[in-house]
Amino acid sequence: MKKILLPLVAILAVMFMDSCTTSKQVPYMQNIDSISLAASQYLYDARIKPKDALNITVHTTDPAVAAPFNLTVSRNLGSDGSLSTGGGSLQSYLVENDGTINFPVIGRISVVGLTKKECETLIEQKVAPYLAKTEKPVVTVRMASFRITLIGDFTAPKVVPVTTEKMSILEAMASGGDLTLYGKRQNVLLIREDATGRKSIHRIDLTDANFINSPYYYVQQNDIIYVEPNATKAKNSALGQSVTIWFSFISIATSVASLLVNVLK
Repeated sequence: MKKILLPLVAILAVMFMDSCTTSKQVPYMQNIDSISLAASQYLYDARIKPKDALNITVHTTDPAVAAPFNLTVSRNLGSDGSLSTGGGSLQSYLVENDGTINFPVIGRISVVGLTKKECETLIEQKVAPYLAKTEKPVVTVRMASFRITLIGDFTAPKVVPVTTEKMSILEAMASGGDLTLYGKRQNVLLIREDATGRKSIHRIDLTDANFINSPYYYVQQNDIIYVEPNATKAKNSALGQSVTIWFSFISIATSVASLLVNVLK
């Protein structure tokens, strides 16, 4: 019996020690009260990259004047099979690898590296010469393809659309249901692609609040966030198999012992 109990005691002891270690590694931003957040005092704006899809609308006092600058896809199909010319959904502009979009009337416009506001101002300047001097065009730009990918030890790994064009890494994790208790908070992997297509890898320690001051606090288009499982999960996986084997052995041994007792009575 001692030979059976000793492995079980060892297994339970290891599980207890691992759970104590993990509980110290779970809280985020453990040093938040001791650091300066001065470097985080800025307003973040996403910048346009190749392969972004942009929704662009030109507004004027007379909608007919702005119509040539607005690409729309008609939604209505007439009884004769022809498409109606009424208002439809706005068509997206795909930013090419050279950083340009093909804009109606104007032609190629370089938009890569611009913020949404900078892009709006640029298009307003390009459109203005085609309008009456009294007309003041208003341009709105929206990123239609801003998304990030959450994989690894999240409660709900997924691809997350970012409709506000601004999301912190903490908001991104919340969108994935937060990390599981087994996710490595000290070594979160961020994979990022810049406007030239070059990938870069960054390691983030979420237990150290200094990441708030880093350039990786806000996610960018097509960021991939990977959370690796910690050693406890790997050990528990192995221990789980061992516990199953030992309980099976104990069950069989108990049954055999019970049978022998009954036979030898």
